[in-house]
Amino acid sequence: MNQQPNHFQRMAHDKRDPDPFLALYMDRSIPFNEEAKAAYLKDCSGKSRQFLLPVLRPFARLLIIVLQLYKIVVPKALTSSRLLHNVLYWGMRTFVGPEANFMILRHFYLGSEVLQFIRDNVPGVAIELNPLKPTNLEPVKDDLFLIHDLNLYNFVINLNRELSEKGLEMTKQERLNFDAISNSRIPIEPMPRRWTNFMDLTTAIECFTPVYQLFLTDNDFWRATNSLQLDETIGIYASRIVGSNERMALVNNKHPMVPLTTLRAGFRLVLHGLATEQLHATLVELKRQEASS
Repeated sequence: MNQQPNHFQRMAHDKRDPDPFLALYMDRSIPFNEEAKAAYLKDCSGKSRQFLLPVLRPFARLLIIVLQLYKIVVPKALTSSRLLHNVLYWGMRTFVGPEANFMILRHFYLGSEVLQFIRDNVPGVAIELNPLKPTNLEPVKDDLFLIHDLNLYNFVINLNRELSEKGLEMTKQERLNFDAISNSRIPIEPMPRRWTNFMDLTTAIECFTPVYQLFLTDNDFWRATNSLQLDETIGIYASRIVGSNERMALVNNKHPMVPLTTLRAGFRLVLHGLATEQLHATLVELKRQEASS
């Protein structure tokens, strides 16, 4: 990504008209990677999110309702994961802004590292992982989004099955294994920055959600949206391993046993991405503290 994280560092501070995104950038109450924070807040501060999102969001959610009714009648019509991911790849390359694409690719990368960290810090389990670490948009065409959801479900099922079968528990580790957690820059390549790449992250996700629904079976789409409820689950796993009673991330996709409707899936997906960023940033801080001690 060409955008440097010092965008807000160079921003002048007008005391009579303070920039709200500069305030969020300067705040350090929430653990967050510096480069990702600058990219995300610059993405949020754009005209697309301010003016385009309020117009497109109602239509996108109406389309979700229409497609849900359509899928009741023909649940498997027009389904093709390969076609879906080619459409997503084309949309990301053509319309999505560089900061938004950067955050999307980071999410897959960080999510894989978090799952490996949990696996590495539960002694006695030996579950196979399928890490996703894209550094450009090409891997999107290889069912990247769908595999990400499957990885999360398979991880929770396989981990807890082994714990149960072997009579093990997930407990605090006196010495944590941070091999999975990168504390250097994620090597994501520069993203497309043409005049057509104007769409912010939230608007893009709201627009892509009905497309996701259209090309997946009704069961696949429900499974994908329900995976967002596992944010709390992953946070609890990490908290047990670290030995902290506090959540390892700000979790808004609350109780995993209370599935929500698909209508707000786009908004919840943004929260899911931020929860992953915060959890990973917290683990990076712990890794650095351990190294310094």
